[in-house]
Amino acid sequence: MGKARRAKPSQRRDFARSALLRIDGRPVEVALQLNTRAKRLIVKVHPASGAVSVVAPSRRALDDALAFARKESGWIAERLENVPKPVFLELGARIPFRGEVHVIRRGEERNRPVWVDRGGDEPVIRVAGHNEHTARRVEDFLKREARRSLNAHVVDYAAMIGVRPARVVVRDTATRWGSCSSGRILSFSWRLILAPPHILDYVVAHEVAHLREMNHGPRFWRLLESMVGNVERPQAWLNTHGTMLHRYAPRNGG
Repeated sequence: MGKARRAKPSQRRDFARSALLRIDGRPVEVALQLNTRAKRLIVKVHPASGAVSVVAPSRRALDDALAFARKESGWIAERLENVPKPVFLELGARIPFRGEVHVIRRGEERNRPVWVDRGGDEPVIRVAGHNEHTARRVEDFLKREARRSLNAHVVDYAAMIGVRPARVVVRDTATRWGSCSSGRILSFSWRLILAPPHILDYVVAHEVAHLREMNHGPRFWRLLESMVGNVERPQAWLNTHGTMLHRYAPRNGG
């Protein structure tokens, strides 16, 4: 979260390729990336998706990247074992919505494709139509609810501190829950709608505060605390549970 900086051309990941590495008897795709900001060869395993990558500081080092990953295959295997299984948006799946677990079930109502039903023993997300449309309809519903909540919170917090964003963008970000660009554009992850409401609230306040203070200095934190009070609690939640939000409707899911 915070100010988005445009990297200089020499700092960008200006080259990438992929290769297959056999780990524990199965092929694993490894992304080989050039990033001149890196100091050395680095192997990464995304804790939610299990995506494996090797970052190299130079083209010369990139030639050694796969061999380096092979040398670290034991470490990679350990990390892959800890990656949570993906949860696809299908009938019977249990997913968080505003921090509360809901079950995806079929619905018969014709006037709306997806809605929340709280009339039973547990909250249910009802989906009308054929099974092949379930995942798309649920994801569209979640994104729509995220956009509605995020926009409403932005309006409230912007009015609170007397600022105005140029635009609000909602998308599926891989590494940041929110950001504020130098052009005053606020960007947020739609997956925040899966988290408890106070988490979405905090992330919005954090980015709106950057419209006043484009840094993380003492004045920024004082301003943010005046807006939301306790900042440690939502930060701790994101550090502990944030990664798990990426297991639902995974980007590389079928």
